[in-house]
Amino acid sequence: MMGGDPEHTGPPFFAGDDAGHVGADRPPALPRHVYVHVPVCRSKCTYCDFFSLPVDSVPMPPAAIADALLNQTRAWAERGLAVGGVDTLYIGGGTPTMLGDALPGLVSALAIWCEVEQDAEVTVEANPDSLTPALVETLAMAGVTRVSLGVQSFSDAELAVLGRPHDATEARRAAGWVVDSGLALSVDVMCGLPGQDESSWRASVAAAVGCGPSHLSVYPLQVEDDTPLASAIAAGELTVPDEDEVAAMLAAASKMLAAEGFGRYEVANYARPGSESRHNTAYWTGRPYLGIGPGAHGMLDARTARAAGVIVPDGVARVRYGVTPDLREGLGVMPEVEVEYLSGQEAAREDAMLGLRRTRGIDDALAARAGVVQALKSLAAEGLVSRVSGRWAATDRGWLLGNEVFGRVWAGG
Repeated sequence: MMGGDPEHTGPPFFAGDDAGHVGADRPPALPRHVYVHVPVCRSKCTYCDFFSLPVDSVPMPPAAIADALLNQTRAWAERGLAVGGVDTLYIGGGTPTMLGDALPGLVSALAIWCEVEQDAEVTVEANPDSLTPALVETLAMAGVTRVSLGVQSFSDAELAVLGRPHDATEARRAAGWVVDSGLALSVDVMCGLPGQDESSWRASVAAAVGCGPSHLSVYPLQVEDDTPLASAIAAGELTVPDEDEVAAMLAAASKMLAAEGFGRYEVANYARPGSESRHNTAYWTGRPYLGIGPGAHGMLDARTARAAGVIVPDGVARVRYGVTPDLREGLGVMPEVEVEYLSGQEAAREDAMLGLRRTRGIDDALAARAGVVQALKSLAAEGLVSRVSGRWAATDRGWLLGNEVFGRVWAGG
């Protein structure tokens, strides 16, 4: 979370059972975006530090997990927070498709409780090993419009190092089922993997394009502390490409995708015209959203949060919260949460930082409101951002050094 140490942890997130329920007079900025976190996978990948558990270790059947997620959503909806015409619903994880036959029913019920709009973007994350033609068909019938397929690589050797439970053949087959169903397909691929070179990376990008997606997420591997992959690299058992090699891979992907008609609209995301992720764009543009399920995060406008009975101190403009990353606690109807409060300027700085992830960047008005004009001028002098026609945007070099750019903007200096 952005604003330092949390100022409130655990219950009571809400002031009381009857406090602040939203009735006919709805407050402004009702969340129109909902994220639901499914906390199970077939197995834990070697690089992953998201909250998820191998399904064999979970003492709950898939239907019970789906019911718990729905009950938590209902609790939010009964306070009016998931009501108001939801524009995007995103079921992620973990691996939502590990819920199997329970997943389409969860999607249908979420659409009702969240009052999902008729033209909403409804995305489900999937892994190739847990997707079937029958599941794709029932997801489409349940209202899913888009499948985000976690492939990561089309090299079987690279997939094995990552601990992915599928191979390239399964990935192509699963992608084909999605495309044949008429659902929009997004494919994730990663560069900077152990044993990867530019040739194998280009082959993965070409294979991803060949699957017929309308959207691709292309991002470098982040080696997270306390993961098996980090331990193997520290022990000298594996080596990863250096920063220059990763930069060359990202540049190669950008050129290849541009030639195939994909436009880059965010540092790691490419889409055919009109196929940009509406849900992720909501994150990058400061839109309120609900996070449901263990390990999920959400963000609320302070006025909206107060109307729903959330405890919000004076002077706060934005409330960020994270649901406890614990299976049973995080699946509770009103789970324990960690809360962070942002002032108006902190919220603006956050919007500026996230806005610089997008190719269109941010305008002068937001930069001034966030108090980051001097920081941007300093970054521009170093060639990390540029200003054109009243808009600030990261350069290609700035994206490669994103942690530096985003950190200095968040710090305001």
